[in-house]
Parts: sequence; structure tokens; C-alpha cells
Amino acid sequence: MEAREYTGRITGFRASDEDRGPSPALIAAPSLVDEQLLVDRSRASRRSVILRHTLGGTDAVAGAAAGLLVGVASGHDTATTLGFAAIVAIAWPLLLFVCGLYSIRGLGSWASGIGELGRLFAVALALGWLLVAAASVLRLDDRFTTALASAFATVALAILSRAMSRGVLHQLAGLRQRTIIIGSGVVAGQLVKRLRVQKQFGLDPIGILDDDYHEIESLDLPILGQLQDLPEVLRTHRVDRVMIAFSRADHRQLLESIRVCRLQRVAVDVIPRLFEFLEGARGLDQIGGLPVLSIGAPRLSRSSRAAKRGLDIVVSLVALVLLSPLLVALALAVKVDSRGSALFHQPRAGREGNVFRLIKFRSMYTDAEARKADLETVNDQSDGVMFKIHDDPRISRVGRVLRKLSLDELPQLVNVLRGEMSLVGPRPLILPESQALGEGWHARRLDLRPGITGPWQISGRSDVSVHDMVRLDFQYVTSWSLARDLEILLATLPVMVTGRGAY
Repeated sequence: MEAREYTGRITGFRASDEDRGPSPALIAAPSLVDEQLLVDRSRASRRSVILRHTLGGTDAVAGAAAGLLVGVASGHDTATTLGFAAIVAIAWPLLLFVCGLYSIRGLGSWASGIGELGRLFAVALALGWLLVAAASVLRLDDRFTTALASAFATVALAILSRAMSRGVLHQLAGLRQRTIIIGSGVVAGQLVKRLRVQKQFGLDPIGILDDDYHEIESLDLPILGQLQDLPEVLRTHRVDRVMIAFSRADHRQLLESIRVCRLQRVAVDVIPRLFEFLEGARGLDQIGGLPVLSIGAPRLSRSSRAAKRGLDIVVSLVALVLLSPLLVALALAVKVDSRGSALFHQPRAGREGNVFRLIKFRSMYTDAEARKADLETVNDQSDGVMFKIHDDPRISRVGRVLRKLSLDELPQLVNVLRGEMSLVGPRPLILPESQALGEGWHARRLDLRPGITGPWQISGRSDVSVHDMVRLDFQYVTSWSLARDLEILLATLPVMVTGRGAY
């Protein structure tokens, strides 16, 4: 069973006999189903339909463009090229629709939609075989080459179009679902922060609902009331989605809240307890009617490690060759900008705790370590484990640009080639930070080689707290797949360009 960081939608529940009685406060609420509210739901649904149709049209254009490009490049006549392009333009969006790739949630970030990349390539494979048949009907001599080239060109253009769609979704607040959070503890706080930063999920948190909400007041999110106020809150605030995040309410109240949401056609999501360990879940079983989730101890097989290492060697070697002029230029820029070596070496905690020397372009002045003690009081990381400061005065002018675009990390390709690091992996911590985390389940993040990029990089970089960084690394290690690595690599590119969370 593959688990996701983002939880699935509730589709059913069963209450025990003692929990079947509804909450008196919820029963006493006037008219659970409001006509105007249902009209609003219908409008929200129409907005979703418009978005899906727009995306479908974009995919059709991508398919047609791929068919035309391949047809022209192959030297086919105009009629054949147009016919082939029309087939691709029709078949591609239809196959995507069948595979469920036209939902707003499907437009989430690469980090959240781990299965989308794999599904896109699976659809491309199906499209390839379909185009082989179409090429046979059109009597093309190079049917296999034309079909496969068209399929891969289509999926490449589709990846770009979906990235653009995410950008549109990020900007259009009207297309985001108005969301309230039931719960007010640490997990609810983490959820609110993520939804605010990662708007591409399409969810707009508008308030908190819980019986005890003092812990989350620092997030500057309105407190809409207690759980008994849910029916009125759903009506007055035109809520599209409710997310239950470790509420202090009892079991009966939560079940009744789900029932109320269903009556008002409001979607419900639940973040399960012990979610940190769900990545190792093998499957759901039953014992006497009770659901039991088996948690294994996943380890990478030899073939998986070989595949990951093979990807590291090939990509790092090719990248070092292709980027060598850029590396030389950056080294010269660092040397000219400030006194000291262009490269910076630092001991880091590697796989299984082994220490290695990480290589980076120097982005700070040479006296940075000596000045660190004077800046401890302005550390942005309140937990005290890591040391990060906005507008750190120790960073040089060139270093600020290098950090913003993550170009200071490029020399780590040498670490990858040596086998000390991987392209994708847990964050390579300095020794004091790694020691401060201690042993226990935190140490599981050291089961794999640290990476140049990783889940922390595409989830906010320096804005990610130590707790979240460890949790993201733990989830990555316990659910590793080659597709996940490829997805993180693709997601890293826009993060580097925008510089979000870099300082």
C-alpha cells in the first residue's frame, strides 16, 4: 500500500451502537440543507468543470502540436500529418480522462501528486500502442518510430502544460476551495502553514473550528467557533471542504460532523493519527471486523539501490561535463567577489551516520563561523537545532545569488559521483544538527545517502522547520521509488528558478 502525504477523501464510516445518537447541538441546528448554499455548491462545481475543460483543451492542443511536429519531422505529406495530429489530439485527453487526471486535486504540485508522473507515462505508453494502430491504418512506413516519438513528445508537452496549469491555479483565488480546519493542535498548524504556502493544492484555509483552540492563535487564522457551530459555519462562510486534523472532539462528534458535511455537500478529509508511519504501511486487513493497518520495515532491495546509484552516476557525470563552463564561471565570480577559496568543504552526516566532506561554492565571507555566535539571538529557527537567518549579513553578494538559485549546490555533483551523496535524498545536516536530533525514528532518515535535492527542497527549503524536515525525510526514505526521485528532480527546477524559501 502506497501512502501519500496528502490524505484521501472520506467515503464512508461506521459508528458503534453507543455512537449512533447524533449530537443534540447539531440536531438543534436549523435546516441543515440550505437552498442558497446548494446553489453556491453548484457554482463551485461549474468552476471546476470550466477548469477541467480548459485543461482538456490544453492537452488536446499539446497532442495536436506533438503530432504535427513528428509528422513534419518525419517528412509525411500534409494530409497524413494533419490526420495523425487529429488522432493524437483526440486520443490523448480521452485517455487522461479515463485515468482520472482531470480533477483540481490532480493539478497539485509534483511533490504532492507523486503518482501523476507515473500515470502520465503509463497513458503515453497506451497512446503509443494506439498510435501504432493508427499509423498502420494510415500506411506509414515508419509506424513504430512515428508512434513512439509522438507519444513521448505529447507527454513532454503535457508536463509543461500541467505545470502552467498549476501556475494558473496558484494565482486564481476564485478557483481555490474555501476550507475550514477542525482541530487546533500542532498538526492543524502544520496543515494551515502548508496550505498557505502551497496554494497549488487548490485549498484556501479560511478558519478554525474546535472546542479548544488556544494553541493555534499565532497563525492569524479566524476562530469560527466550536464544533457544535459547524452547520451555521458551513452556511455563513460558504465552505467547500472540511479537513479534520487531530481535533480534541470525541469520536461521536466527529462522526456527526462528517454527516452534517455530507448533507450540505461539503467534501471531508481526515488526517490520520500516526501519519508519520503510514509510508511503511503494507496493507489494510481485518481482525474480527476491526481494520488493521500493517506497518512493515521497508528496506531498499539490491536492485532498487542499483537503479538509484545508476541514475546518480549517469546524471552527475553528464551534468558535470555539460555544466563545466558554468562551474568555472561561478568559481571565478566567487573569487572576484570576496577573499578566500571558491569552494567550501564541510563535514556532514551521511548514510548510516558516516561523515563525509560536502563540497559547495563558498557563499559566505571567510569569517562567517566566527560571527555566528553574535547572531544566535536572531536565529529564525526557534527550535535551536538549525541556524537560519533572513538577510544573513555573512553572505556575500555573489553568494546571495548562488543561494537563491541553488547554484552553490552544483559542486555536490562530485560528492554524488564519489558515492557520498545522491541526486535525491534526505537533507545533509552538519554534524551538530544531526547529533541534536539524536537516535530513535529520526535516525531512519540516514538509511539512504543524503541528496543534493529532496522533499525539503521542494516543500519550502529554509522555510521548513526541523520537525517538518525530519518528517519529510522519513516519509521519503520509507516510501522510496525511482519514480519519486524523478518527480522530485523535475519539481526542483521551478523551485530553483523562483528561489522560494532560499536564504
